[in-house]
Amino acid sequence: QVQLVESGGGLVQAGGSLRLSCVASPSTFSINNMGWYRQAPGKQRELVARISGSGRTNYADFVKGRFTISRDNAKKTVYLQMNSLKPEDTAVYYCNVDGSYRSTYISPSGQGTQVTVSS
Repeated sequence: QVQLVESGGGLVQAGGSLRLSCVASPSTFSINNMGWYRQAPGKQRELVARISGSGRTNYADFVKGRFTISRDNAKKTVYLQMNSLKPEDTAVYYCNVDGSYRSTYISPSGQGTQVTVSS
């Protein structure tokens, strides 16, 4: 069964940094794109950043220059380095990947990790 396990969230002051990680399993899950979304209270889930299998990245305008997405294909892990955090970055962050598992295309998401930025 495919699982995504996120870690790295927490409480940080404005201007601080956090690094989120998301590990996918099992090893037979062939991953294409990996990404991070977030959802703040009372708001819709929104894309933060995505990275393709070839390493191409795209970012939401509100994180450009502050967040960096990367991946380690051997570890089936995607990272989100978040710098210069702002209170408005407070949200639950979810990783999402897509790819093939047992000949079926799937796009699961993780359980989410809370990021809280205090002013």
